[in-house]
Order: sequence, then structure tokens, then C-alpha cells
Amino acid sequence: MENILIKSAKVIYPGHELHDRIVDVHLKNGKVERIGESNSLNDDSAKVIDAHGCYLSLGFFDLNVNFGEPGLETKETLLTGTAAAAAGGFTGVALQPNTKPPIHSRAEVSYIVNQAKGLLVDVYPLGAISHNREGVDLAEMYDMSLAGAVAFTDGDKSVAQAGLMSRALLYSKGFDALVFSFAEDSTVAGKAKMNEGVMSTYLGMKGNPNLAEELMVSRDLYLAAYNGAPIHFSTISTAGSISLIREAKSKGLQVTCDVAAHHLVLSDEAVADFDSNYKVKPPLRTVEDITALHEGLKDGTIDAIVSQHTPHEVEYKRVEFEVAKYGIISLQTLLPMLLNTGLPLDLIVQKLTIGPREVLKIKLPIFEESELANLVLFDPNELWHFNGRNNRSKSSNSPYLNQKLKGKVLLTVNNGLTYLNE
Repeated sequence: MENILIKSAKVIYPGHELHDRIVDVHLKNGKVERIGESNSLNDDSAKVIDAHGCYLSLGFFDLNVNFGEPGLETKETLLTGTAAAAAGGFTGVALQPNTKPPIHSRAEVSYIVNQAKGLLVDVYPLGAISHNREGVDLAEMYDMSLAGAVAFTDGDKSVAQAGLMSRALLYSKGFDALVFSFAEDSTVAGKAKMNEGVMSTYLGMKGNPNLAEELMVSRDLYLAAYNGAPIHFSTISTAGSISLIREAKSKGLQVTCDVAAHHLVLSDEAVADFDSNYKVKPPLRTVEDITALHEGLKDGTIDAIVSQHTPHEVEYKRVEFEVAKYGIISLQTLLPMLLNTGLPLDLIVQKLTIGPREVLKIKLPIFEESELANLVLFDPNELWHFNGRNNRSKSSNSPYLNQKLKGKVLLTVNNGLTYLNE
């Protein structure tokens, strides 16, 4: 029986009556047994966690994770992926359809839903917009919605045909679904492997310009407005994209967006040593873009922060930068990354808990006595080493592996289950 007493934790839950208060919380079998003032609760049979200087919030929710299952289990399974998520403080993840076969029919969605039952981390499948993610024919979107798909995206592939994207937006509107756009004009981006700018010129590498993203953001905003449909932009990375989305929101368009944590802390200067663990898509941009993304979070233009967790086998990353696959694992390192941004902690937590759930219209967990707990406890100041022993992912493609990080998740609770990081 799990019997845990958290002593003197500060609650971060914007809008909740306990926000900013220091409390004791008694958990039994994953349920909130009691909530009291600091140092007011006692239970000799409970495992006591001294949470002075620590924070208690809703479990984090990630709108953009990649696992391998089905078909690419050598990268990540549902079990290893959710284990990494729990260790990173996540109690819910939206799973991209970048699998083999893609999540493009009722069968794949049902498989994910059934396989994820009983796990600590809730897994929400994202269905593909197009069959096989080929960008030619619409996938079985309505059937996938009935089976449990919470939104639709072609993952790390942009929908090149404007007509297909327009039909997807119009069709999804009919059953109150949401379309995610990965904004990249491949005809402009070409085969570039990093951001276009001073660093790409210095390294002699073809660059992917901001224009490639901003053209697609502009196009999809027009299509969403034309069809009167909501749209969500995944992993925006440029100052221009922020401006376009900010303007669209001011006009009343139903638009939301998210940003990957690594785009908030790493610039294209990190690529200088050709470390393929810094090869991501969209590419790492400039310091000016990072500043604009920070401002977008502060003024509400950006609704959520994501990990864009993308595991790969070693043979796809320990190769020359030019041929390496895009992506890093980041579920366990997301919190330390964000604590390194200088952004207010309340804002970070809001963009990891409330913001993403509001994008998907998922009901916020209830933090009250007698309710099942959906919580994470973390210490923003504790130092820890991220290494092969505590890496829960099946893959190891992280620029932070074997480094000392600041900010540690201590406890994650959901669905009556508990992850305790001792």
C-alpha cells in the first residue's frame, strides 16, 4: 500500500484556492487522503517526504511525444516511453503518429488506447491527417476520433497540399476535432540540416530559413480562417511565426501553438561542434528567435511547452551530422532545461499543466481531498546526474546525457499509481 506524506510543499496551481500556499498532503493508494496547513499532518506509518523548498503541481502534460510502438519498438515502447515521462513529471502525453504503420486508422488508435490502459501516464493518440502521412488522401479521421484520437497531425511532416489541409480543417470541424500543423515548406527548407544564418555560413552548411516555417504558418492561418476552423501549430521556432500567430489571435482566430523546450534554451551556436544530438526539426534558431519565443510565452501567444521527445537507435545518431536523424530524448530533462531559461516558475508550470490540457479541451485534474491524485512534486534546486542508470528511455540521444542538471522530479502520481525518485 502506497502511503506517502508530503510535508511543507508549495502549491503551484494558478486559479486554485491553494495556489502559492505551503501545505501538507497525505496520499494513500494514489488518492488525496488529506490536505492541511504546513506541518499539520502526521502519520507514523507513512513514508514522509520533507518538501521544504519543493513545489507541488498538477502532473505535466506533453502535446508532442514520439514513441516507436507500433512498429519501431527498437526506438521506444509505450512502457519505456511512459516510464521516461513519469520520471520527468508527466502524467499525460499526446502521442505523435510517427510510427510504422502510422496511426492513421481506427486499428492503430485502438491498439494504443488498449496497450496504454493501466499505466501511470495517460496516453492520448494523435491520428494522422493523411493516409500513411503521405499528404495525398485524408485518413479515417472520424473513425479515429471515435476510437480515441484527440487531434490530428501528420507528425513531423507538413501537409504540402493546401487543398488537402483545407479539407482536413473543414472535415474536422464537423465533429469538433482539432488539427495540428507542423509548419515547414519543404520546397523552401530543401535538404538543409540546420538554421540559415551566420552559423550555417561559418560551418559551410546549407541553412533552413525562418521563411520556410513562416510561409506555412501564414498559409494555414488563412486556411483556418477561410474554413472557420480551429488550428494548433506544433513546435514553432521563429520570431516571425510568433508575430503571425499573435496577430491572428488579436483578430479572434481560433489558433493555439506550442514551443519545444530546447528552442527556448539552445541556439544554432550549439551546432558548432557538429554534435548530432543538437540536430532537431525545426532546427535550433538564433538568440533573437529565442527572445521572441520567451516574449510569446509571457504575453500568452504560446499556449504550451512540449518536449518533442524523439528517440532514435544509436546507429542513427552517432554518425555524421549531415546524415543523422532529427530529434532528441527530452522527457526527463525538460524541467531542468526550462529552469535554465529564466522564465517565471509559475509561467513554466502553467504552460506544462493547464495550457496543454486546454488546447485539447481535456478536463483539468481535481486537487481536493478524496480525489485521485494527478500530481508532481519537484525540487527546482536539487542537482542530479542524468546518465545511463537513471535514463528510463530505451534510447540515449540526448545532449544532456552524463551531465549534472539542476531541477529534479521527486514524485509523480496518477491513476492510483506512484513514481518515487529516491
